Amino acid sequence: MVNLKAKPYHLDQEAIAWVEQTIESMTIEEKIGQLFIHMGSSREEQALKDSLVNYKFGGVRYNPGTADQVLEQNRILQENSKIPLLIAANAETSPNGAFMGGTDMGNAVKIAATDNAEYAYEIGRVSGIECAAIGCNWTFGPVADMMFNWRNPVVPTRTFGTDADRVLEMTRAYMKGFMESNGICAVKHFPGDGVSERDHHLSNAINPMTCEEWDATFGKVYSGLIEAGLHSVMVGHIMLPSYEYKFNKEVAEGEEIMPATVSKALVTDLLKGQLGFNGLVVTDASHMVGLTSRMKRRDFVPAAIAAGCDLFLFFNDPVEDFGYMMDGYKNGVITEERLHDALRRILGTKASIGLQKKAKTEIVPSKEGLSVIGNESAKALAKQISDEAITLVKNVDKDMLPLSVEKYKRILLIEQEKSNPIMAMFMGGGNKKTFTEYFAEKLVAEGFEVEIYESPLDKIKRVSKEEAGKIMMNAYSGKAPITALTDNYDMVIQIACVDDPGATTQRIQWKMSKGTPDLPWYVQELPTMFISLSSPFHLVDVPQVKTYINCYDKQEHTMDALVEKLMGRSPFKGIDPVDSFCGKIDTRW
Repeated sequence: MVNLKAKPYHLDQEAIAWVEQTIESMTIEEKIGQLFIHMGSSREEQALKDSLVNYKFGGVRYNPGTADQVLEQNRILQENSKIPLLIAANAETSPNGAFMGGTDMGNAVKIAATDNAEYAYEIGRVSGIECAAIGCNWTFGPVADMMFNWRNPVVPTRTFGTDADRVLEMTRAYMKGFMESNGICAVKHFPGDGVSERDHHLSNAINPMTCEEWDATFGKVYSGLIEAGLHSVMVGHIMLPSYEYKFNKEVAEGEEIMPATVSKALVTDLLKGQLGFNGLVVTDASHMVGLTSRMKRRDFVPAAIAAGCDLFLFFNDPVEDFGYMMDGYKNGVITEERLHDALRRILGTKASIGLQKKAKTEIVPSKEGLSVIGNESAKALAKQISDEAITLVKNVDKDMLPLSVEKYKRILLIEQEKSNPIMAMFMGGGNKKTFTEYFAEKLVAEGFEVEIYESPLDKIKRVSKEEAGKIMMNAYSGKAPITALTDNYDMVIQIACVDDPGATTQRIQWKMSKGTPDLPWYVQELPTMFISLSSPFHLVDVPQVKTYINCYDKQEHTMDALVEKLMGRSPFKGIDPVDSFCGKIDTRW
């Protein structure tokens, strides 16, 4: 059972009395509603008010909008909620998960490449300041997952690496920075992603570590964060067989088990018991297949709370899910003791940041406070991070760098991109130019002649069906002389941005194969460089390239820093926080 006097709450008797009196005054409908985090879509005032009346939820996480829009939405919600709300955002390494236009300091793997935990603290601090300005008091971050399997499609750029000590240091630093703005963190995804090669959004996911392996890695990180005062943990839909079989005596080893979200063995026995976590536990999003494919929804909604989770992330259909949770309470799946323990943790978390002490009209700050967003010192720090993060992973051809106009005046620039257009639109922002166009302009300014390659598949989009057929026929049956490349170019640069969070892999999808430059078959014919602007694991698909660079993102200041390094005016400073060689011997040749 929770201890509200202890870490992470540190509540005095007055605050504890508020928690107990609030629970005592609640109807059973209000108690059940408090277990849900709502994902709303409409920002219309009446729709927001109606949702509070109908579903009585304990917190919200809304789709990002402009800072003005989200601020007004949060004001309406807090002023009309009977009990103050936890308002969450996916501000893992920037406030862009809370609203569009926040200061983007760089993703986790980029921060890890600097090997400087001070930057992790700064991204937490800046995210905390900007989230607080729009009334957000809870971040679903930092990510404590470790990239032990380069095939994992979920966390290639969201991880602080593979070294447990570095991951602990950086997640703890981020947490410290965010909490300075009176916000709380939900570290994720317990019991640990980055080991499975499947995505629990789309399929089952298993962490196959032994208990001893888990203790030395994920266990070490979670223990350290709990010791540092972590308020909340997000549980992923991930199975951990070793500890499930250890604690769950109802199943024999090898028999079917459930994901952590609905596992008492993992949430109550391992997290709250063995690790001593006294804080708040929230499920990951309940629409993910790693959960929905394992049990009927009417069963897993209350089962998550019964297992030890305190908050359930997102209604599917609010009326249905509310009914499922209520049924679970009435039929004893959720005991009275478990319900009240969850409520004490929820309300205790709210009291730990003083929400109950403020007038409803004072919980969300005024519009004038938005001036803190995008300040120049944070932008300058983001540029500094780019300078220190860019990593020269492989440079077998020592003559290639630094680039010089005398040696490589004519450059063929080839783009490899795969992104989720819906997510790009959803998150907003982005360069006015494509990253390839921006990079090409930077090289031209240095005196290079740059041609951006257009593949036959790109051309097909602009021509008639008949012309498209001719292009395809020629691509596979026509001549492709080597001299078409060697006579016209001095160098090829492949530049990739594969950042589709909805994909089952973060791999390059080659457009063509016979004689076209899309696939770098010509590394013995022309100097060839490969630059990744997202996933750090592309070397496994282009082991033949002699020079490979990880930049981690496609922000313009990242590209600026990259050109400085290519030209030899700035050294490559980044370390490799993951195994960019993917455990393959040929990637090093």
